[in-house]
Amino acid sequence: MSHPSKGIMVVTGGSRGIGAAISLLAAGRGYDVCINYSTHGDRAQGIAAQIEEIGQKAMIFQADVSQEAEVADMFRAVDNKLGPVSALVNNAGISGGSARVDELDGHALDLMFHINIKGTFLCCKEALLRMSTRHGGKGGGIVNFSSAAARLGAAGRNVHYAASKAAINTLTFGLAQEVAAEGIRVNAISPGMITTEMQDPERLARMTPMLPMQRAGSPEEVAQAALWLLSDEASYVSGTVLGVSGAR
Repeated sequence: MSHPSKGIMVVTGGSRGIGAAISLLAAGRGYDVCINYSTHGDRAQGIAAQIEEIGQKAMIFQADVSQEAEVADMFRAVDNKLGPVSALVNNAGISGGSARVDELDGHALDLMFHINIKGTFLCCKEALLRMSTRHGGKGGGIVNFSSAAARLGAAGRNVHYAASKAAINTLTFGLAQEVAAEGIRVNAISPGMITTEMQDPERLARMTPMLPMQRAGSPEEVAQAALWLLSDEASYVSGTVLGVSGAR
């Protein structure tokens, strides 16, 4: 049975890991949710089914966030099925593989920067066109995904990924200032080592004893932080990068 929605959320990369945890927690908090996915459609459908069991509306939409037309189509579909978005979580991203800078190739860089940076910009643009009071909207919230790597540098592993996430930090602060008077708050989450499929199990096992808390974080712990940033409890929080990294 569907209940009045607290709002409408788009979660990119919402079919698994942190994105799935955010989608489910958002539904539990009263949001209707659009689960964006690139490949795992069956898993996106499974998350949507769980959301509907909670009593909220859900839809899935396949889109490559780095493709402007696909992103625009997704937000129009959300308009038609759920209504104008009020919360956006830019979770979609790729690691770009493990390599030193002198081992990288341009194609791999293009792919990663297009998804991690361009994709976040494109989704923010479509959300702003619906949320901003400048465009007749009622306000809303955006949570971008950075990484502790942006601060740690990721030397010898993936400096390229760290650089893409440092760009997200700058986007978050600049955009927050740009739309602060238009009813929109923009923040970012900077996760540390989290137990998701993107994490290499061998590296996780090797690194865990060296982490300050001697454990990795869970997707659910990251989801809690994201929902707090979108809540009224964080009503004066904007332009902030919130570390969820267990003191690392």
